[in-house]
Amino acid sequence: MARAKAYASDFLAFINASPSPYHHVANVKNLLLEAGFLELKERDSWAGKIEKGKKYFLTRNGSSIIAFGVGKDWAPGNGISIVGAHTDSPCLRVKPVSKKSGDGYVQIGVELYGGGLWHTWFDRDLSIAGRVFINDADGNLVPKLVRINKPILKIPTLAIHLNRTANTNFEFNKETQLFPIAGLVKEALNKKEDGGAEGEKENSGEVDSDKFEPFSPISARHQPRLISAIAETIGVAESSIRDFELTLYDTQPSSFGGLSDEFIFSQRLDNQLMSYCAIRGLIDSLSATDALDNDPTIRLVSLFDHEEIGSESAQGARSNLLPATVKRLSGLYGDFKDTDGTRAGSTVYEETAIKSFLISADMAHALHPNYSSVYETSHRPQMNKGPVIKINANQRYSTNSPGILLIEQVAKIEKIPLQLFVVRNDSSCGSTIGPALASLLGVRTLDLGNAQLSMHSLRETSGSVDVEHASLLFKSFFQNYAKVEGKIFVD
Repeated sequence: MARAKAYASDFLAFINASPSPYHHVANVKNLLLEAGFLELKERDSWAGKIEKGKKYFLTRNGSSIIAFGVGKDWAPGNGISIVGAHTDSPCLRVKPVSKKSGDGYVQIGVELYGGGLWHTWFDRDLSIAGRVFINDADGNLVPKLVRINKPILKIPTLAIHLNRTANTNFEFNKETQLFPIAGLVKEALNKKEDGGAEGEKENSGEVDSDKFEPFSPISARHQPRLISAIAETIGVAESSIRDFELTLYDTQPSSFGGLSDEFIFSQRLDNQLMSYCAIRGLIDSLSATDALDNDPTIRLVSLFDHEEIGSESAQGARSNLLPATVKRLSGLYGDFKDTDGTRAGSTVYEETAIKSFLISADMAHALHPNYSSVYETSHRPQMNKGPVIKINANQRYSTNSPGILLIEQVAKIEKIPLQLFVVRNDSSCGSTIGPALASLLGVRTLDLGNAQLSMHSLRETSGSVDVEHASLLFKSFFQNYAKVEGKIFVD
């Protein structure tokens, strides 16, 4: 239990420092650098830069990241053990033009991202985090992470006295009734830095004819006090801020919960928990100095943005991010060659794909004691009982029997319990990055994840012991894939 709590404590520190996908990737990058991984750039040639027995990573858009270690016995066309997960979660994002006010309140316009349980965002202490682009001293546009580490926003519910049906029929308009309040207009009018009343020239978007800009000033598109708060937080002049991508987050920290700390109470468990466990498993599998000796494979983790909205982006799972990386590593472009050089540019990519295996790691549904009737009677996952293998006959999940047997073998080595899950026939089924990557790569794939309650809520619940379970399962997968894969025969 002490070791399990240590795993969970490390995860809590990680997720509390990761309020956006950009922070998530930056923190993963820091973990990798501390573990001796070397950074690659996609835009560079990798010829001569990748050595057997070493560890590397690359990022795309600051919101997706791939990390891998190359076995010393790697040869072109060999297999890759892959764990894929995603960095994003359902949230509210600040609109491109967010400046709003109504009935004396300063408000922020927000846009829905993903399929969230939006009623859970009411009456929470909210703030903002994300990525800001600024002009640096050399005139370049560079990104900086921002996190305002105090509550500045609130989406208030309507009092029960004014809505007597709220407890039986809580409905709201997502466009007009989900705008957070950020202050009072009369306070803004009294602040010199806000330039007086709304509508004055400096906030109206008017510019001198000899200083044409395609867009109106950022202070005309967003609340000036919001711009001031961002500038103060990242330590730059307001005038240097050019644009940003900001999400709202709950300022209440993630923590242990339950009478015996058996739970984790948190936001963004779907899917930062599986992302963290995947990276932790990879790092731990490579921690020994001889970890890659006698290993004929590559061990790889790929964390994607935009899963919650279908993965259709340049940094999503349906992009070329992972296929392009696998091609470069497989030897297709000559990064690796046999001693006689005959196989570069031939079929090594196809050979690698068919010899590889992908674990699509995304959170699973735990049995809810108050709604047990919605679960299939023989498939009721519980928290702290190990990762849940997810199965769907219609390929919403990509699991099949060879994959189950492979994961069973690597779990047995570390004594990790596993569970099985299918949805009821009269229930809809979610999906993951698994089917998309399986069809893109032609790689054998299995879907699994830790069990949780309140998926897509602002505050979710999972089992604290399962952090260790998943981390050790992924570690065992990476360490034992070459040995186990060769014993499961399927054409």
